[in-house]
Amino acid sequence: MTIKVEVFSSPGCGRCARAKDELRKIAEEFGEDRIQWRDVNVVEEIDHTVSMGVLSTPAIAIDGELVFSSLPSAKRLRKALEQRLKSEEREK
Repeated sequence: MTIKVEVFSSPGCGRCARAKDELRKIAEEFGEDRIQWRDVNVVEEIDHTVSMGVLSTPAIAIDGELVFSSLPSAKRLRKALEQRLKSEEREK
């Protein structure tokens, strides 16, 4: 089972770059077959950004749900991903 993670960021945002770096590291730990992620440029995808309820960057959505409206710690992000993966495995 693969979960979809979206990182909402704006061009030139240093905090956004850190969030993307952290996510990449964590996603690699879980394996790319388990976590599919993409960077959402809020300027280029404003309609999607607004529909997700993103008010500031960086923000992180997991499986279409806004989970972090601000930059989480690596520990909080890892825990959220672990919980989501476990719940999806139980639903199988």
